[in-house]
Amino acid sequence: MNKIVELIRSASYTIVFTGAGMSTESGLPDFRSKDRGLWTKFNPDELANVHALQDNFEEFTSFYQYRLREIDKYQPHEGHQILGNWEKRGLIKGIITQNVDGFHHDAGNQNVMELHGTFRRFFCNQCLRDQDREEYLNGKSHCKYCDGPVRPGIVLFGEMLPEDVFLQAEIETSKSDLFIVLGSSLTVTPANMFPLIATERGAKLIIVNREPTPMDMYADFIVRDKSIKEFLIMIEKELS
Repeated sequence: MNKIVELIRSASYTIVFTGAGMSTESGLPDFRSKDRGLWTKFNPDELANVHALQDNFEEFTSFYQYRLREIDKYQPHEGHQILGNWEKRGLIKGIITQNVDGFHHDAGNQNVMELHGTFRRFFCNQCLRDQDREEYLNGKSHCKYCDGPVRPGIVLFGEMLPEDVFLQAEIETSKSDLFIVLGSSLTVTPANMFPLIATERGAKLIIVNREPTPMDMYADFIVRDKSIKEFLIMIEKELS
């Protein structure tokens, strides 16, 4: 851990990459956990895609209103807050995330690249104008301007990742001399390419994840015996 602390202290451009493990430590159910909320009421594989938006809009809307209510039960944990503080102190330059809950923004991070979109934004799929999140949560599912279908600002199955966000993440990764992965299995492409981009450009790689990942062979340090929150709290104590 002392070597990791020194790496973070001495790095000039640190980028953090977060996956589902970052959010589940807040208590948020994993999208695919069949023993948790989503699977008991809906089949995400059928509803979290562009076809449901087009052909099954009523159930699509019920699914995402339910999912939004579930997210609102939780909040950023101490690890999120530490990352927010690190950005303010210049210890990290940005966060690339696979998560859509918006917790990094809630915790104070500014430079957040949300590869799969975010539940912080809702918009009309027809005229593309932004819509009110609370109105959507309370049952309003059609646009106040054109009566088109309102949807969350996340990437659905069958849609392309946001090109501008992906390009920004690639640029930030290429600048990094330290790349820290927190809570990602690194099995989803093309998001799992970022650690490789970083190491190919000479960056050091730290992976904090309970299970082995396909990228472990490229890592300088691997942490499996601590939760993300425990890891960040320990590092923060040494940095303070």
